[in-house]
Amino acid sequence: MNPIVAPMNVLQALWNGARLDAAALQSVQFTGDGCPQGFASSFAVVPAIQASVAAAALASTQIEQLREPRRQAQQISVDARHAAFEASGYFALDGVVPDLWSPISGLYACGAGIGQPGWVRIHANFEHHRDGALALLGLPTDAQTSRIEVQQALQQCSAADFEARAIAAGLPIVALRSHEQWLEQGQEAEIANRPLIALERVSDAPPLPWPQLGDGQRPLAGIKLLDLTRIIAGPVAARTLAAYGADVLMINGPHLPNIEAIAELSRGKRSAQLDLRGEAGRGDLQQLLREAHVFLQAYRPDALAAKGFGAEQLAQLRPGIVVAELAAYGWQGPWAGRRGFDSLVQTASGINVDEGLTRGDGKPRVLPVQALDYGAGFLLAFGIQAALLRQATEGGSWRVRVTLAGVAYWLRSLGRVAVEAGDWDQPRADMSPYLETLDSGFGQLQAVRHCAQFSRTPAAWEHVAMPPGSHPALW
Repeated sequence: MNPIVAPMNVLQALWNGARLDAAALQSVQFTGDGCPQGFASSFAVVPAIQASVAAAALASTQIEQLREPRRQAQQISVDARHAAFEASGYFALDGVVPDLWSPISGLYACGAGIGQPGWVRIHANFEHHRDGALALLGLPTDAQTSRIEVQQALQQCSAADFEARAIAAGLPIVALRSHEQWLEQGQEAEIANRPLIALERVSDAPPLPWPQLGDGQRPLAGIKLLDLTRIIAGPVAARTLAAYGADVLMINGPHLPNIEAIAELSRGKRSAQLDLRGEAGRGDLQQLLREAHVFLQAYRPDALAAKGFGAEQLAQLRPGIVVAELAAYGWQGPWAGRRGFDSLVQTASGINVDEGLTRGDGKPRVLPVQALDYGAGFLLAFGIQAALLRQATEGGSWRVRVTLAGVAYWLRSLGRVAVEAGDWDQPRADMSPYLETLDSGFGQLQAVRHCAQFSRTPAAWEHVAMPPGSHPALW
């Protein structure tokens, strides 16, 4: 194991992979301990987050210089502790920190009653996922069913059988695997053959004009982004670009459920609703596309293509568009298209097992933050801007892809980190220096400020967080 992973080395690899100007790296500084107190992990979680944020922030300054060459290049700094707290997803509404996890969600020992011990993780934060999991176990499908009842029912199920039935039902449930067992699935081999951030030219198109950048405006001012995402990684990407000045319009469906964290993830965005099941909603989205520079979505593969909004279709509707796509496991391979969330990918890919083994008690253990979600979000923000730079200089319509499983593979590739035995249970430092308190449409919101520091145009969110449908679907 390594004593430390240097975030600058991680950033350099990301930057070079996107074929951007290496001289720009001189403008970045990293501060703080690579493993802040309270964030112990045998994976390089905090350096990975630091480097991902720095890549996104630095890319915005490259866009700024392309738009306004007379401006002096900005300096960027990212502090380890601040980055860790941002990736913790902390927020409070009216002084109350909400419990974001359903009582049914989590990791369960199973199979003891049939002599096939194992573990499964259930993700049940949406009611339809909760009810589907309970129905598989023959339990009442309501909020009164307890975690103890789920645990008892799982004693009569093997992990492999329960996972297989869940997959057939389209439910987000996975069996716990070691990394070796994950390799046997074949999906990591597919991921290993693809870049962490995949940039692909979809079709030819002339460069899209950007509005003039005014004095004091942030680097992405006037760049328009449609955000059709709801679950952490995608919203983090859009929120990050909003912090750098992008005009972000979040499009939700009136029939779709949302997680409580939408209150924190909506900072910097205007929030509208369109029902893409009908012609009127699809027509309104087509109208918005006429002015958009970026289209960000995290629907299941091919779901939007069936409605006329796949990458190739978008390139025809808006030549020069950058289409950003996020998936749990990818678009190819035996696990392609499966439902997944950060916690599930950690469980399936061996991260939980490895953290537990390193901790010493052998119990499956999660990462100290949702590093796959936040890492994917920051990396996608970086990839979108790399594509915007290509579009502006080379033309073309572009597709950017990132997967949670790809981020897990990347995180493992950075090398494991030695952790002192006494570091595992250390309390976290005071978070208050990194918090901001704002009024919002959800109540008084307290949350972590964006961790990238700019020397001239500080990251900021122009719009307060508002519930879905608070704004018209207009630029």
